[in-house]
Amino acid sequence: MSHLEHLCCPLDQLPLERNERALVCPKGHAYDIAKTGYVNLLPVQKKHSKDPGDSKEMVASRREFLAKGHYDPVIQAILDSLPQPLQQMSDLSVFDAGCGEGHYLRQLSQQLRERTQLDAIGLDISKWAITDASKRDKQIDWIVGSNAHVPVADGRFDWVMCAFGFPVVSEFTRILKQQGWLLLVESGSDHLIELREILYPEIKSYQATFAEGLDGFVLKHELNHRFSFTLTDAEQIGQLLSMTPHIHKAPYEGRQAALALQMIDLTADIKLRWYQKQGKNNVE
Repeated sequence: MSHLEHLCCPLDQLPLERNERALVCPKGHAYDIAKTGYVNLLPVQKKHSKDPGDSKEMVASRREFLAKGHYDPVIQAILDSLPQPLQQMSDLSVFDAGCGEGHYLRQLSQQLRERTQLDAIGLDISKWAITDASKRDKQIDWIVGSNAHVPVADGRFDWVMCAFGFPVVSEFTRILKQQGWLLLVESGSDHLIELREILYPEIKSYQATFAEGLDGFVLKHELNHRFSFTLTDAEQIGQLLSMTPHIHKAPYEGRQAALALQMIDLTADIKLRWYQKQGKNNVE
């Protein structure tokens, strides 16, 4: 089961200690542990809206879509590209920054536990996503929080993963161990191109993020992974649309045209980039 250890108070960054069904810092700030085992470390004063992140309905759509296995090749690509130092660890600590309802971390953890002792934490700003995640894997620590202020101790993790999320490199640097690994999983230029051609009157040119590199990190491995899948009813198409940024960005006419479809063949174009944190012992 999860332990909720080595966490920090989001208000004063002091260590949190477990006190029955709550986590408490030395200054008395207390955070209740939910019945399903997660803890909310996103205080009201650090929220930018009343209910930040994905809604309950968006989380349900993502859960149902991902459960059908359409994106499982992404999980296999992560496992296949896992750096050798991480593969060889008998104790591995991993942090999923922006974990959503936990599908990727849950699937990865199930396979990694077969060969290593695993300490895993998933964080998301949506309480609905974390509530859902915490019902499905009790061995992972689930936290409501923000990538902008990760409520964990410095130098805790061997591996930080940010899959289709909003990376905050300074925080990832802080919470990684020396020579720790950062994995960014992002959309490539042709990702869901068939759907985007329906949604938008014009496709914008692709611009890779962090093209100039990341301060404090060395890019060790980059992989472009492409695969195809087919959605065979309007419900699945609606689920996919609702879990992407296109549900907010696409014009009304494009969204209506996509939702009217009964089938679509799609291309997944995924970019995986493995970075290693630079330290005094790194050798290039």
